[in-house]
Amino acid sequence: MQQLSPSTETEALLARLSQRPGVQSTLILSRDTGAIVRSSGLITAEELEQENMTAAATASASGAPPTVKSVDETNGTDNGDASSTRKKGTRNAEEVARMVWEYVKSVSLLVEELNGSHDEAKLLRVRTKRNEIVVVPDAKFLAVVIHDTPPA
Repeated sequence: MQQLSPSTETEALLARLSQRPGVQSTLILSRDTGAIVRSSGLITAEELEQENMTAAATASASGAPPTVKSVDETNGTDNGDASSTRKKGTRNAEEVARMVWEYVKSVSLLVEELNGSHDEAKLLRVRTKRNEIVVVPDAKFLAVVIHDTPPA
């Protein structure tokens, strides 16, 4: 099976965007499955597991009981050790990817029903008091940028 990878242009765009002020995270998702192809700024299940293994190894070496960290399912906050270097409120990448993918599927159905034919959305923006999520759908990928909402 061929591994999906975004074009160099798409990766360069997300790299530039992730360096801009206020950008919290970026994701590239598979258009077909919503699987994460690339991510930055969000904690992944793999990274969380590595943090827990490192914490357990450190605790074992010092004789202290290990602290297991988790990401709260309801608000995405870190429920582990207060000395964590991760910013409070950091979301789980897989959860964000699932929500974005479902959002894009819903919008696609809405656009299809409104227009009576299959028509692709070109740009999706959701703005809240705290964040703005921008999704750029492509034939194979979804490019997602989450950034702080600038003051009005």
